[in-house]
Amino acid sequence: MDIPTPIPAQPTRLLDKVRSFLRLRGMAYKTEKTYLFWIKRFIRFHGLQHPQDMGSPEVEAFLSHLVLQVNVSVSTQRVALNALVFLYREFLGQPLDELNFERARKPVKLPTVFSAEEAKSVIRNLEGEYKLVAMLLYGSGLRINEALRLRVKDVDFDMQQLIVRSGKGSKDRITLLPDRLIAPVQQQIDSALHQHQADLLKGFGSVYLPAGLARKYPNASQEPGWQYIFPAPEPSRDPRSGIRRRHHLLDRTVQKHIRRAIQAAGIHKLAGSHTFRHSFATHLLEAGYDLRTIQKLLGHSDVRTTEIYTHVVRKGGFGVRSPVDEGF
Repeated sequence: MDIPTPIPAQPTRLLDKVRSFLRLRGMAYKTEKTYLFWIKRFIRFHGLQHPQDMGSPEVEAFLSHLVLQVNVSVSTQRVALNALVFLYREFLGQPLDELNFERARKPVKLPTVFSAEEAKSVIRNLEGEYKLVAMLLYGSGLRINEALRLRVKDVDFDMQQLIVRSGKGSKDRITLLPDRLIAPVQQQIDSALHQHQADLLKGFGSVYLPAGLARKYPNASQEPGWQYIFPAPEPSRDPRSGIRRRHHLLDRTVQKHIRRAIQAAGIHKLAGSHTFRHSFATHLLEAGYDLRTIQKLLGHSDVRTTEIYTHVVRKGGFGVRSPVDEGF
């Protein structure tokens, strides 16, 4: 678990002030760490100058350096850009001018997809909650952290659907709960709530809530509906508040089990947990479901993002049948 970074009551150092500002905004802890990393790197790149004494030219030079000398990816450069835009626009109140810098080039890559048999083979090599997480990734099209952050209240058995809260882009969406997973998910919830009751008896049965909700509903953190479906095996200290509580399973732990299962299944593709989500979309497309439906289930804001799966459907690109298969 990350060690909490204490902040003085009246911070004087720039990074402490930024950290305090991020926490007051209720931003995710991962975002806090990432933004501070890039702000610190930006300052060091310019010889420890204070950001107030710099501006658009220095930001452009740093972002171009990341591409030309460090050879970072598109996503890495975008994160660095977001961190610096936040620093200047939100924290310093000095919006940057229109930036002109060397942009990373995004290579066109097709997603890796399991066949139906490969997906089943990987899942057969998993056990317990790791198996259920993988089945949700494949059966509902979830990202790994969307599955791990599911809370009891996010499962609607009557409507047979899952509510994904604050997915990518901080968007909520609804996706399906497969028939086959109704009973396993109910059993997992029963197990999680049993663990929650045991934690309450030990005096630490609260769960993390976003800052605004925690203030508005001070007792909600101990209510059954807010508990994670996939609780961590041991409680830990919250990296911000220092409160001892039970978080959800770590994504890297689940990813490690899935990588081992892929190896055990004898699959040599460059695959991982996200391959199940790609496979979900591709197999729905092969089954005849339209792109718009798949787009909504995946939570894509643009159907063009979903169209990438038309290139990896079975029987070759675009579903075309080769003339060599027609016989001679």
